[in-house]
Amino acid sequence: MLPLPPKIEFVMASSTPSSGRIFQNPILESLTKTHIAIPLVIFYGIGIASGYWSVHKLNIAVLPTLAMYLVGALFFTLIEYTAHRKLYHMGTAGSARKVRIQYVMHGVHHDHPRDKKRLALPPVLSVVLAAAFMGLYWLVLGDHGIAFGGGFMTGYATYLMVHYAVHTMNPPKNIFGVLWKHHNLHHYVGDEGAFGVSSPLWDYVFNTMPEDPMKKRKSAAAV
Repeated sequence: MLPLPPKIEFVMASSTPSSGRIFQNPILESLTKTHIAIPLVIFYGIGIASGYWSVHKLNIAVLPTLAMYLVGALFFTLIEYTAHRKLYHMGTAGSARKVRIQYVMHGVHHDHPRDKKRLALPPVLSVVLAAAFMGLYWLVLGDHGIAFGGGFMTGYATYLMVHYAVHTMNPPKNIFGVLWKHHNLHHYVGDEGAFGVSSPLWDYVFNTMPEDPMKKRKSAAAV
């Protein structure tokens, strides 16, 4: 467990970034990294194109399109939370294979949180997953699934942008600073809570919000 910074809400982005190694094969290793701009262009692009297609090609009115778009974005935050909690931090006791899988998917990020090139899925995997999700939503929701999927992809792109900013930039002195503080709780206080990245909403809903160490210290001092 890493030591707790004196004030986690002011963790700075000036630490020297480092990068672990996942694969010995240089080609496979290169495929684990990407510049953040690539997935942002892909997923924001899909989001914009989906909204356009829904209104102008499928002739779905603007308000229903916008409603499905927003529901899709909200649904993404639930998937983000669930995947982070149940998949990226899955139990690995007694299984070397699970340990390896968990490290490849997420453990390397906890070991090297400021590695800019591993803050998003590689482009090839991103495109495959985007196609799979868009196809699934279209099958389940019909034409309305296009706008829903577009909102989902926009939610994912926003998650990537927030995650990248939290790990590479100094926290802003405004309301968005809560996102820096929340994710630092996950990295520096305990990885058994604060699973939301783009929003702490589901941590409150499912009671996985860790106790703020600053408040804990104040309570202990008052006793």
